[in-house]
Amino acid sequence: MARHWRFAPHDPAVISTLVRQLHCSPLLAQVLAARGVRTAEVARRFQSSQLKDLHDPNQLPGVTAAAQIIAEAIRAGRRITVYGDYDVDGVTATAILWHCVRLAGGKVDYYIPHRVDEGYGLNLEAIRKLHEEDPQRVVVTVDCGICSVAEASLAQELGLTLIITDHHTLSDSLPQAAALVHPSLPGSEYPFRGLCGAGVAFKLAWALCQQLGDGERATPKMRDFLISAVGLAAIGTIADVVPLVDENRILVHNGLVSLAQRAPLGVSTLMKVANIEQGRTLVSEDIGFAIAPRINAAGRLGQARLAVELLTTTDQDRALQLAQYVDQLNRDRQTVERRMLKQARELVEEHGWEDEPALVLAHPEWHPGVIGIVAGRVAEKYERPAIMIALDEAARCGAGSARSFAGYDLYAALHACQQHLTGFGGHRAAAGLRLQQDALDGFRAAFSSYVRETLQLEEGDTDFPVDAEVSLADLTLPAVKEIDTLGPFGCENPRPIFVTENVTLAGPPKTMGGGDRHLALRVKQAGRIMRGVAFGKGEWAADFERHSGPFAICYRASINRFQGRESVEFQLIDWQPSSTAATV
Repeated sequence: MARHWRFAPHDPAVISTLVRQLHCSPLLAQVLAARGVRTAEVARRFQSSQLKDLHDPNQLPGVTAAAQIIAEAIRAGRRITVYGDYDVDGVTATAILWHCVRLAGGKVDYYIPHRVDEGYGLNLEAIRKLHEEDPQRVVVTVDCGICSVAEASLAQELGLTLIITDHHTLSDSLPQAAALVHPSLPGSEYPFRGLCGAGVAFKLAWALCQQLGDGERATPKMRDFLISAVGLAAIGTIADVVPLVDENRILVHNGLVSLAQRAPLGVSTLMKVANIEQGRTLVSEDIGFAIAPRINAAGRLGQARLAVELLTTTDQDRALQLAQYVDQLNRDRQTVERRMLKQARELVEEHGWEDEPALVLAHPEWHPGVIGIVAGRVAEKYERPAIMIALDEAARCGAGSARSFAGYDLYAALHACQQHLTGFGGHRAAAGLRLQQDALDGFRAAFSSYVRETLQLEEGDTDFPVDAEVSLADLTLPAVKEIDTLGPFGCENPRPIFVTENVTLAGPPKTMGGGDRHLALRVKQAGRIMRGVAFGKGEWAADFERHSGPFAICYRASINRFQGRESVEFQLIDWQPSSTAATV
């Protein structure tokens, strides 16, 4: 599918006004204008991200009732079990609530289901086990449970107190529990529906701190905890790829500051293992590309409990041991991922599925914990929704992960094809599913047919939206630092994309990373040389070597910080010969 560079229209008068009123560079003014900002007042409001602007936690549906139940349980000495998901969002949400209850003097533990043996969310056997161990305990789910109708009914039947906190898409029926906490419950008037599981857990912790204080304000000790917990909420928010607007933007902005200044022991140790300089300004990419993948690897390879332990331990030696272990798990995950991606490409070629509107791929050798990452790679490579299914041939069933493309609503598609599935859940961009192996072909046909009928890409859905066309000379260190004030960057607030025409190579491009997956290159224009990286585009090296003339690059600029030195670099996302680069 051809990808066009769609340049944002610029009003020179608006840009001039912003430069004058904000005392900023023309580069920042162009980016602001490209994103619809027309006045200095709107720009300042966008750049402001203060914790005081977070919505009152008691506006969140169900949170007051949940906080009251937990507070009463703490006072009564009842055990509180935090039941979390095994991804980064679930792990950080678990750690937030665990820290909060423990600091308040409560008896607290956690339960993380095994990704392969138990699957996502609440399960009946876990409910029975938790009840048998301690029928008086309170179970609080984080990042899961809103679709667990049967499991909640069993808890109610057994007399087990269950609180469900979640953010995933609601099903037709809601579970019966002591309290349901979710931004989008029927009748909800909560101002922001985009919180992730860790964000919901943070709001519950905040409401609990109020309950344990004077009813409106937390004690100084608990307020200090909440400021620290914002860092964990930021990790979960970035990792779950929820929109970085409204409350999520506030949580991530302040969370990155908190992590740089006062990260929990496990996180600071993990930052050292990931070679992130201590004390420097953090950006969302530090979490998305260094911290989150290591935490995620533990859950993907069946060791999520160790990831929670890493985020909750107070023992320095244990923290280092765990950080090094999850780092090795991440390396193992990368090896598995490369093999699976190669097999996925072979399946597409073997069956001639290149022109299918959606891809449903299955293999008995695929690891259930890694299929989600690879599904994302496949969706990106083939530019269409993709589902990867790990088959269990002994049990004649499969577990799958789905990833969207161009904003397509995956959840709606799975809902329409649910007669072929034994279970599914998730949201628009990412989802999970289970099916019997003999239903695979029927599901593939139904899913592809539904996508073919409903995937109507609007003009620009597959374009690269370009904020500004600039020269390399425009990308000075001060100018790019100004651009960074628009962060944190992520979903619905992406790092600005620039285009530069008529550049040439300053040396041979080189491949790097496992399997030569990535590309490193240096380009020059009018005497300015800049280094760049193209992630997952190692095959471009041969294309560049065959191209002898000048070319145009489409990229994101950022600051590389290493051993106290700072320099501007770019992440290449597309390139074209200069004669064909000026597309609309």
